[in-house]
Amino acid sequence: MRLIQELKLDSHKLATDLSQSRVLVVGDVMLDRYWFGDTTRISPEAPVPIAKIERTEERAGGAANVVRNIASLGGQATLLSVVGDDEAANALEQLLSCANIKVSLTRDPEITTTIKLRVVARQQQLIRLDFENAPSHEILAAKLDEYQQIVANHDAVILSDYGKGGLAHVASMIQLARAAGKPVLIDPKGDDYSKYAGASLLTPNRSELRQVIGDWQSEQSLVDKAQALRQRLSLDALLVTRSEEGMTLFHHEGTLHQATLAREVYDVSGAGDTVIATLGLALATKLAMPIAMSLANAAAGVVVGKLGTAVCSQQELFAV
Repeated sequence: MRLIQELKLDSHKLATDLSQSRVLVVGDVMLDRYWFGDTTRISPEAPVPIAKIERTEERAGGAANVVRNIASLGGQATLLSVVGDDEAANALEQLLSCANIKVSLTRDPEITTTIKLRVVARQQQLIRLDFENAPSHEILAAKLDEYQQIVANHDAVILSDYGKGGLAHVASMIQLARAAGKPVLIDPKGDDYSKYAGASLLTPNRSELRQVIGDWQSEQSLVDKAQALRQRLSLDALLVTRSEEGMTLFHHEGTLHQATLAREVYDVSGAGDTVIATLGLALATKLAMPIAMSLANAAAGVVVGKLGTAVCSQQELFAV
């Protein structure tokens, strides 16, 4: 509650505004599977630990984790994505079957739903196995048509790019959303950000930004390079998550930095989903960018204290 008071927000009004805000999320979804167990000996077949699996767990990942965070924060979320016609897609739909999420998962029988399987023993990840391939052009074109039909009915758009092929039409999606007067937030991937030109906000992490602008030798060097990228792409703002260094917002009025609010960092997987979900929902309620950033920073501090892909609830955020 201290953060809400510092930001001079009324918690009751904020809760009401969040509940009335609609965010459209488009991008790559995946099923995060966790196999938990213990390891006490090394395999005689190879110098690797043997994990005796004791329980399993499934969670919605990627863009699906973004909508879960929006719903957990009290907002209304719509998800557009492409999955395979398989058991993993069924599991994802079941995980997303909560009241504040509208799900449109187009099934492509030619692909398999992306799965990330993590084996965890003694609270340490031993290995991650990925199963993935890209959806067809025809399926993606159909999703673009659906996107065009519903984008105007939402208050903000989040494009969650995990590099799995689901955002092949990202440039068109940006243009359609901006033409409809909607802020567009993008979690980017790769070393070519030109396809994201014209977006409202990009949220790369520190290593992702380094792939695009190169290394920096000082804080001023980072500011200069980040602002040059923002201006070149005609972005309203660029927010860089910097792990233990917090996060920095680069916009036309200058630079704003906030230290991390995490009390204990347990697992950073999925934290970027929480950041962009909180930002998107806050901007959908018409909150100013610095306030949205503060809320996102607080929400990220909550989820990194949890194991695996996780969400921040409205109650947890308001208690910071």
